[in-house]
Amino acid sequence: MYARRRRWYFAMMATCIGLFVLAWGVVRLWSVPAAVAMCVVAMVIPPLAAIVANRRGPDDGWWDVPDDSWLRDEPKDDAWREGEKSAKERLDRLDRGDSGQ
Repeated sequence: MYARRRRWYFAMMATCIGLFVLAWGVVRLWSVPAAVAMCVVAMVIPPLAAIVANRRGPDDGWWDVPDDSWLRDEPKDDAWREGEKSAKERLDRLDRGDSGQ
């Protein structure tokens, strides 16, 4: 799916660039209003190309999947909290000047 969207995007952008080049390189010699009209059409193509490139295909499910990987990173128990408390107590004792031994 990604390759098809990418091909459509590059085809649309190539058409956009081609319209600009033809409008001001060739068509303006015969008709300036036609060249301006071609540029207006070319101006609309890049937003449409971005929409096509970011469109979700029927087989794509990557926007539906919730990112809950951060839930699996938590430790199973709260033993880390005890270590955190003891470290904080040691720092407090050092700030007060106690050696704690």
